[in-house]
Amino acid sequence: MPSNSALHVQEGIPQPEPVSPYLHFKRKKRLPADTYIDGILAANRVVLSQAITLIESTAPQDIETANQIIEKCLPYSGNSIRIGITGVPGAGKSTFIEAFGKYLTSIGKKLAVLAVDPSSELSKGSILGDKTRMEELSIDPNAFIRPSPSGATLGGVARKTRETVILCEAAGFDVIVIETVGVGQSETVVKSMVDFFLLLMLSGAGDELQGIKRGIMEMADALIITKADGDNVPKATAAKALYQSALQLFPKNENGWMPPVGTCSVYHTDSIERIWQLISDFEKLTKGNGFFFKHRTEQSVKTFFDWMNHLLKEHFYSNALIEKSLSILVSEIREGKSSPYQAGSKLIHDYLQLTSIESP
Repeated sequence: MPSNSALHVQEGIPQPEPVSPYLHFKRKKRLPADTYIDGILAANRVVLSQAITLIESTAPQDIETANQIIEKCLPYSGNSIRIGITGVPGAGKSTFIEAFGKYLTSIGKKLAVLAVDPSSELSKGSILGDKTRMEELSIDPNAFIRPSPSGATLGGVARKTRETVILCEAAGFDVIVIETVGVGQSETVVKSMVDFFLLLMLSGAGDELQGIKRGIMEMADALIITKADGDNVPKATAAKALYQSALQLFPKNENGWMPPVGTCSVYHTDSIERIWQLISDFEKLTKGNGFFFKHRTEQSVKTFFDWMNHLLKEHFYSNALIEKSLSILVSEIREGKSSPYQAGSKLIHDYLQLTSIESP
């Protein structure tokens, strides 16, 4: 080929060195399970982060190692207060958590924040930007922030959040905060994994009670009106009275706790301190009457059923014959040859016949 041809490939310039020598794009080599466990128990945050990534993985080769890590860490877990925080959009969840977290670390607590970001239904991606919104807390040596995508999980909580809590507790964190996507239809998922459920609300945004579902308020152990500072103080005080009146209509909680309504400003440390005192009072009361441990036991049972449902679903859809039948039935539905109900019944019938053949 002539040297002056347009098809001649030029050598180009030498590639520069990477900006960071620690930046790698190749998949990191997985460590043995015992190495992860030793690192977690030694409160090594790098190893903790890697272990959380491992348990969030859906790769078959990672599942066995993840299960070993969870099993070995389980005896070292359970020694924390687990707090779920949710609220309407704009309530300032991340801002509140940073102020709340800074107060906790200032009194000697070790805090882990599990921030769950919504995943796009189209791209399946998440921004995972909570660390950028908690700049001061993210560099606190007594705080650990872990953003995770919610994936397809309802309630704004990643499916592996329960397992992540176990790992963080084994690493020595005594306060676990789970920040959810926001108020939705399935906030019971949050309630099923925390000890204390905190609902953050705004004042002065129209009818405060409109759009608030009764079930969410019934699950809340405390309701806090945020941004109660400056000219917004009268509005926050009025909203507090309104919510207090509404809560009086709800039945008494089984745990004997009457959910309080308060106001909060991240600029006033005393309001943050009052919220922590509420949580401490709740913990003392429920541990005293036995509800605290009873609630955790029921959570473990629910986790068992949730996990079994997941395994059954995985087994069902991963079956090659079911996958083939599913494709045919979906085509029939689209062509109007079968109703969704008929197709569903046929698929389950085929699956039951298949499993009866596979059984010994």
